[in-house]
Amino acid sequence: MARMKDKVAVVTGAASGIGRASAKLFAAEGAKVVAVDRSKAVDETVKAIQETGGMALSMIADASKEEDVANFVDTAVKEFGKLDALYANAGISGGGQPPFFELTAEHWRQVLDVNLIGVFLAIKHAARVMIPNKKGSIVCTASVAGIRSGAGGGPYSASKAGVINLTTTAANYLTGTGVRVNAICPGIIETGMTKPIFDYAEQRGTKDRIGQLNPLKRYGHPEEIAAMALFLASDDASYVNGQHIAVDGGLTSSMPVTGRVGR
Repeated sequence: MARMKDKVAVVTGAASGIGRASAKLFAAEGAKVVAVDRSKAVDETVKAIQETGGMALSMIADASKEEDVANFVDTAVKEFGKLDALYANAGISGGGQPPFFELTAEHWRQVLDVNLIGVFLAIKHAARVMIPNKKGSIVCTASVAGIRSGAGGGPYSASKAGVINLTTTAANYLTGTGVRVNAICPGIIETGMTKPIFDYAEQRGTKDRIGQLNPLKRYGHPEEIAAMALFLASDDASYVNGQHIAVDGGLTSSMPVTGRVGR
């Protein structure tokens, strides 16, 4: 398969988890990839891509800083001649925060800066270079936490709800340009962000119970989100625009309950 043949893609949050899996998959499907993260571990992602014959370069950048975002978008164009797809995946959970009524404005700013304003900046600067080509795909990582409560803390959930709304708003701002904007809403995925949950369950011997509230009765893997990101970034999704798509084992298809009639 070569669904990204001759395409240039930027992936943020590419040092681990969903971002790393997506950068590797995009490259395997033929894309030239700019892998971005504020962690130097992004170099390992690029090394893995290059070792399998792919083309990629890494950049250390902060997805919440406009100067950094403009720079990695411009670098993609300078190094590879264009930008066809950008996956705005970088995000933080804001884990370890105090209870809701003890949160401060600073707690909220830290999460919103990366998870929501960072996505806005990615859309803004990616669209800037895509519009002249009259084509492009921008994919954003939202979350099931942005659809319903119970899947994350207040700031995180609100930031992801904002990403969902921003996706629809941006798609309409870009009417007639040929640039598409969509969002993915992952369920519980085993990544660095969710590591404390998985580590705690491992200690208790209950890891196999993670994800039991969805109809598939399991948690997900970064590669399963990467597969959706690839679809949305590719021309296979040429008529998909302004959507938020849950990849969650069916969790948001129903209000979670512990048992169901008719088994």
